[in-house]
Amino acid sequence: MPIYEYHCKACGQDFEQLVFGSEKPDCSACNSKDVCRLMSACGFVSKGSGGETIGASAGASACGGCTAGSCSECGS
Repeated sequence: MPIYEYHCKACGQDFEQLVFGSEKPDCSACNSKDVCRLMSACGFVSKGSGGETIGASAGASACGGCTAGSCSECGS
């Protein structure tokens, strides 16, 4: 089962929760159902046949050092 990141529109809390199917989580801080799922950054490194790094994600992206709570805040 996947763990998703959420942002509560009622209190502003960001939290992670294990979600089953189409279940909609409650905010862990205020129990509101007014939450939106955040885009999670996944980290991986792609290696070529010779072992050289040919691609990476998350830290290498333009948003690697972003402090916004969600991508909609910074407009990226």
